[in-house]
Amino acid sequence: MKRLMIGLVFLLGGCATPAPPMPSVPLPPQAPPGEPAGLIGLPQANIRGFFGTPAFVRTENGAEIWRYDGAQCRAFFFFYPKGASLVVRHVETVPRGAEIAADPNCLAALRGHPPAS
Repeated sequence: MKRLMIGLVFLLGGCATPAPPMPSVPLPPQAPPGEPAGLIGLPQANIRGFFGTPAFVRTENGAEIWRYDGAQCRAFFFFYPKGASLVVRHVETVPRGAEIAADPNCLAALRGHPPAS
């Protein structure tokens, strides 16, 4: 009976279809309004030098998202390929203003924040 159950599991597993790959979304040619000055286009090494080790990193479809956590806010850096490296294409903070993607006060506070362990 045990062998029959194992066989059925493998048989049914072979019938499952894999999920289709996620489509890639083209990036806008320029950063949207409200992006923080001086960060767009920087490579990962520069961001790590400014902000330390991110609290969280997510990699998906060749892009990466880095999250930095502070006492009053969080910042998200979105890296996309440019040549052989990944560079910042978008930055967001939570909370943020209505007309801006990233609050400069949050980013300034995070630059003084000790790196995540």
